[in-house]
Amino acid sequence: MASDLVSVLTAHHGRFQPVIPFNLSAGGVVTFDFSVESRDFAQIDINDVAGFTERLFVRIADAELPVGIGRYNEDRMIYPHSPLFDGETERRSVHLGIDLFVMEGTEVMAPLPARVHSVADNTGLGNYGPTVILEHELEGIRFWTLYGHLGRHSVVRLEMGQPLEAGEEFAEVGDLSENGSWPPHLHFQIMADLCGHSGDFPGVAAPSSRDHWLEICPDPNLILGIPNL
Repeated sequence: MASDLVSVLTAHHGRFQPVIPFNLSAGGVVTFDFSVESRDFAQIDINDVAGFTERLFVRIADAELPVGIGRYNEDRMIYPHSPLFDGETERRSVHLGIDLFVMEGTEVMAPLPARVHSVADNTGLGNYGPTVILEHELEGIRFWTLYGHLGRHSVVRLEMGQPLEAGEEFAEVGDLSENGSWPPHLHFQIMADLCGHSGDFPGVAAPSSRDHWLEICPDPNLILGIPNL
């Protein structure tokens, strides 16, 4: 049950290792608003990836903070550029993970002991690019974490079933040429059920099925521990 997973993760608050080499629990982040109501990015051309990237990282640099955040459970305006998010009756737009905007090449680490469940290169505009899913068990509850938009060269050494220690580096953040044409960032997501997926999992849901997918994918901040998010 996802509620059991939430309870266990809540009970272990503050005990997880960081997924990137920054102390997110100290609150040193810039939080972006990509919602449909946002005025910050209403005029941005999402197809101009270089311009979008520059705008995000200028905001991060101006704040003199190392990480930008894209929020969980946010109904976003940044997906119309790719047919990947089309549906038969509505577009997918609700974000199921947390985005950590950092420079390409930034190390990605396991937040708790894990084994590599699957690795895939999900190519195509708007997709994850190189993706890793880790499997965990905590107090007898099995769950998974997904890491999307990675560097292609950094995941080739990973093998299915490979064990990882908490805090162990296993990948790096990729650049826009390999990460689905997005500004460099890590998409981090928790899944209580893989629903038969391997190497991939929906990271964006249709608004009408929002509650269903949020039940399967609880708030990643249960692990990240970013204050006031």
